[in-house]
Amino acid sequence: MSDRVWWRGSRLLSEGANSGRAQPAIRIFGRVARGPLLSVMRLWRRNIQLRVVASTLLLSMAVVLVLGVVVVGQVRNGLLEAKRQTAQSQADGGFAVAEDLAVDADERGDSGAAPAVDAGTWLNNIVEQLASGGQGVYYVVALSSDQVPFGPDDGPAPPRGTRSMGDIQAAESISAEMRQALDGSSATYRQYGTVVRENGETEAALIIGKRLPDNEGNQYQLYYLFPFTQEEKSLSLVTGTLATAGLFLVALLGAIAWLVVRQVVTPVRMAAGIAERLAAGRLQERMKVSGEDDIARLGESFNKMARNLQTQIQQLEELSRMQRRFVSDVSHELRTPLTTVRMAADLIHEARGDFEPATARSAELLLSQLDRFESLLGDLLEISRFDAGAAHLEAEPTDLRDVVHRVVEGAEPLAERKGGRLLVRGDGAPVVAEVDPRRIERVLRNLVVNAIEHGEGRDVVVRLAAGRDGQAVAVAVRDYGIGLRPGEAERVFNRFWRADPARARTTGGTGLGLSIATEDARLHGGLLEAWGEPGGGAQFRLTLPCTVGARPRRSPLPLEPDDSRARRAVRSGAIAGARAISAGAGERNGHPVGRDPGSSASSNAASGGEGGHEQR
Repeated sequence: MSDRVWWRGSRLLSEGANSGRAQPAIRIFGRVARGPLLSVMRLWRRNIQLRVVASTLLLSMAVVLVLGVVVVGQVRNGLLEAKRQTAQSQADGGFAVAEDLAVDADERGDSGAAPAVDAGTWLNNIVEQLASGGQGVYYVVALSSDQVPFGPDDGPAPPRGTRSMGDIQAAESISAEMRQALDGSSATYRQYGTVVRENGETEAALIIGKRLPDNEGNQYQLYYLFPFTQEEKSLSLVTGTLATAGLFLVALLGAIAWLVVRQVVTPVRMAAGIAERLAAGRLQERMKVSGEDDIARLGESFNKMARNLQTQIQQLEELSRMQRRFVSDVSHELRTPLTTVRMAADLIHEARGDFEPATARSAELLLSQLDRFESLLGDLLEISRFDAGAAHLEAEPTDLRDVVHRVVEGAEPLAERKGGRLLVRGDGAPVVAEVDPRRIERVLRNLVVNAIEHGEGRDVVVRLAAGRDGQAVAVAVRDYGIGLRPGEAERVFNRFWRADPARARTTGGTGLGLSIATEDARLHGGLLEAWGEPGGGAQFRLTLPCTVGARPRRSPLPLEPDDSRARRAVRSGAIAGARAISAGAGERNGHPVGRDPGSSASSNAASGGEGGHEQR
């Protein structure tokens, strides 16, 4: 059972593994590490200097590391080759001396010129003589051999044991494999091994051995052990030198990259900061330019652009001031002659019964156009007051239901002529706020009349709502007419802007109504927003704070109507269902289905949305 594996939660766990205790710890660690990790990632994305310096350091470290490995490998191979050649030469010389001494001792023993020396003493003398010139450089070891000598069987037994010079354990330093190899052949053998010292320390070494005869003709094994002490010190010195040089090189490259990038990034950051201040309206900001390089040319070009922008903006501001002053002056100047014309038109209109029918009709047209002209003049005067900052708010606690009902009653005749209805929703509970009733009534009248004009004869729904937190109230006007194309929801509040300038209008209009409504909403500290889609109608939402001076954080009503969201959800579901049906049919019939079954559902949902808006 211990080898069985279970799949749990997208992870492979062995049976019996308890992951329940580890999961909370992992989650806690993830939450703790998430904050610093996100901060580092954000800093990495936003700081190009950090990215360049870090990339330079990483690449430099990689290059230095590869170069260091290559150099150290070459040095190590060179040291090993030199050590091998030197050791081989030294060992060959020692083996030759041992052979000569054995032959010389044998000849002197046969001639009787010198007393015979036993083999054990002779081996001790040979090891001591050969090791006398290699203090700390190499060690000499003589071991007995298991090879039976050629000669008479009644000769003396070969010496047994180990003879060595220095603080090493000879028997543990020579491997059994090498001893067997020397017993089987009289050739010279070389092997990399380990020297074991008497205190237990070990050291890598090159071991060279050969089987030789002693003074009595018995075979023994003579070894030269060459420790790599000096080579390791040399290699460590080279490695440390390369590591130190590599660190200094990486640090130097990082510093150079930081300085170079700083010289490039600092002017860019300066330009970005100045651009932000220019966007905030501080048109006198300029970059400091020094030198004649590319960065200096960039600064000069930037300053030139800023000067041109400042000049153009000042010209536009001057033209705007002249335009506002012209509108204000003309509006005030027209009041007096318009009053005189109004008095004369009223007299003519009252006496139209004595005129001929064509003249009487002209009198009626004259009065209606005077009403439209007065409306236009009133809008221009109101806009001029907003531009001059002379608009004042006369706020008082007001129930917006009363304002909405007055607006609806005044616009009902127009809605009836269009063939639609005005429906009020959400008026069951008080919707009270500190507002200027005159201005709010003007805003709502403008929104309702526009909804009727663009509603294509369909119903117009006015919704009221108060926030549960008591901070804001909202009124939304919804129509189901031609709607707004993408991008028009932002431009609809511009002065003199119309969605369709060629569209026939029955109520006149100056193109300033929504601009004035936006200024009225801002004067209250509120917000007027628009939503619309082609063929799906539009909705304008007015959000106001409950108290003067407050700023609402959220609106009690959604900007996009509920019926639009539901229709879009139905359309998305129908499309997904159609794709699933198409895929299934394709698998059964062997070919894809071209018709989308969801189109009819979407059409039904779209056609049913008009009636659905009356639901509470």
